[in-house]
Amino acid sequence: MEEKLIRRIDLRRVRPEDAWRLLRQEWLATNGVGGYASGTIAGFVTWRYHGLLVAALPAPFGRMVMLNHLAETIRLPNGAPLQIGGDDLSAPDETAVRPHYITEFRLENGLPIWRYEAEGVSLEKHIVFLYGQNTVQITYRLLSSQESVVIELRPSIHFRSHEHPVNDDSHEGYRLTAVGPQYEVHLDGFLPRLRMVLHGEHSSFTYDGGSRREIHYHKEAERGYPARGSLWSPGYFSVSLHARRNATLIASTEWWNTMLALTPEEAVGFDHSRHRRLISTADPHAHEWPAADLVLAADQFIIVPVGRTQDTARAHAAGDEIRTVIAGYHWFTDWGRDTMISLEGLTLVTRRYTEAGWILRTFAHYILHGLIPNLFPEGKNEGLYHTADASLWFFHALDRYFEYTQDRATLRLILPKLRDIIDHHLRGTLFGIGVDPKDGLLRQGAPGYALTWMDAKVDDWVVTPRRGKAVEINALWYNALRLLEGWLREEHDEPAANAIGAHAKRAGQSFNHRFWYSKGNYLYDVIDGENGDDDACRPNQLLAFSLKHPILQQSYWQPVLDVIQKKLLTPHGLRTLSPDHPDYKANYFGDLRARDAAYHQGTVWPWLLGPFIDAWLKVHPDDRHGARKFLEGLVPHLDEGCIGSINEIFDADPPFTPRGCIAQAWSVAEVLRAWAKTSGKQMA
Repeated sequence: MEEKLIRRIDLRRVRPEDAWRLLRQEWLATNGVGGYASGTIAGFVTWRYHGLLVAALPAPFGRMVMLNHLAETIRLPNGAPLQIGGDDLSAPDETAVRPHYITEFRLENGLPIWRYEAEGVSLEKHIVFLYGQNTVQITYRLLSSQESVVIELRPSIHFRSHEHPVNDDSHEGYRLTAVGPQYEVHLDGFLPRLRMVLHGEHSSFTYDGGSRREIHYHKEAERGYPARGSLWSPGYFSVSLHARRNATLIASTEWWNTMLALTPEEAVGFDHSRHRRLISTADPHAHEWPAADLVLAADQFIIVPVGRTQDTARAHAAGDEIRTVIAGYHWFTDWGRDTMISLEGLTLVTRRYTEAGWILRTFAHYILHGLIPNLFPEGKNEGLYHTADASLWFFHALDRYFEYTQDRATLRLILPKLRDIIDHHLRGTLFGIGVDPKDGLLRQGAPGYALTWMDAKVDDWVVTPRRGKAVEINALWYNALRLLEGWLREEHDEPAANAIGAHAKRAGQSFNHRFWYSKGNYLYDVIDGENGDDDACRPNQLLAFSLKHPILQQSYWQPVLDVIQKKLLTPHGLRTLSPDHPDYKANYFGDLRARDAAYHQGTVWPWLLGPFIDAWLKVHPDDRHGARKFLEGLVPHLDEGCIGSINEIFDADPPFTPRGCIAQAWSVAEVLRAWAKTSGKQMA
């Protein structure tokens, strides 16, 4: 592996007519506890989630935007000001976008770096978000031959939850407190404080009485949300930047002794060292570009959830640590389904086995009524359980963990919980989830809920309710039964294993009798639904033969795969609905209602490439080379959306514009897993 993994975006080659793309190219840095820093590579603020310090705080705060923007101005030798970065805080529309003196953006081992060239002055900026704390260090380095230049840095802030609208004015009356060169911005009755200090030669701060500036958030307008808000600035920092001495602004919500514990040089060194170690310890098939980029992207989703004091105490008492998975940046929290689907790619391909065990044991603790939580809401300690498949994906994740680690102690620890899950499903549990005694198939559904992964809901409108017996739910049910049967036999509990095996056999027979849609040569998406059997062609049927224990008999595999390849496969993932269906939506765009109407009605999801490739290799076991080609369409995307990561979704028709979250856990995880799998024999 190279000393530095570099992903470079040359902005000197951006043509004026293509400059709007700079609003679509974003960067992301995370801190391992759920906080992040993010923005456009051109320096513009385009939506509510952009900020240089979005701190992860204990409940009830959740993630808070603490430092929104930093205006950067160079004072030329003649005293003239020269603003670098974006032309302004925001771009009123895409036609106004141009990189203002930015000639390059790059990631070095995941570290975001900008290069600026203006009037003979050349300098670089890099951002380090310290791992394990809410502290960001923004460092400037002079590259050109001048003895020194003066750079002014104006921080702008709007304390608010990162989910709150940009016009939220509930927090007013900012105050600035100075103790020597250290500064704190705070509000009466509001914690925490934003602490800032500038390290550099002849550094100073000029307080100008505080000023507000209204800005336009382009992406908020595009998404149908309030798009105008104001930021408050207390004044500006000034520092002399020398060729051999960097200047660093440190901003944090931590106490002073914590945020200043590492020098900027130490922080960069530890950041590079940690990321190099992540790559070097991963599966050897993931040591080179582009898989190595995905190893670093995967790291951003594995976090210690701050604020769950009881959970942390419980884990420590058991000799564990608490870990969970952020489903996507910017707005997702930890979701059970996403975590279980992502576990192999995020933690097993990357050989973070210990953390994988912590995640599984953490979620096992939350099992209630035979269900694991669907999600933990922002700033809350209690989970929500409205999901029909997360508990079944838990079996799959545990199986993959055991295949890699042979950790029988964890398997035995969780085994009673697995039996409890199956018992609840056989008897019937919450939200209408339970086995139909007539055929042994699993049904689910409750008014007002979308319990499968196709869970779009706007107010009282459930876009894809899928109530009844969904195809992937029954594939997962069968797989879970067969896995539990096998584990029980390994524990020499033959009577229990035989009983579980009998349920699996009955479900398999009923499935193959009921789900085959002969007219279309594929599987029904839902049977016994509210309106009968649903023959919509969707990718969910892949799970019927992509999982370890396929419920679908082998004679059907090839025709189903052929239909999916013809109707649903794209270079960026699989469509969620065939284009010939009357409900098909080609574009995910507009306000919330319009977007959610398209979310699972055609919109492309990259994570589905994982099950597709599993199914492909079931049908074509010797065609790893052919399977790899299905992933290659996403390689250019690593430079198009969130640099070095993969978006949540894409439009269903060309040009397959990236949409949704800029970095999604199961997108990264499943592409990384499939990349390693198609490189040759897996290491597990």
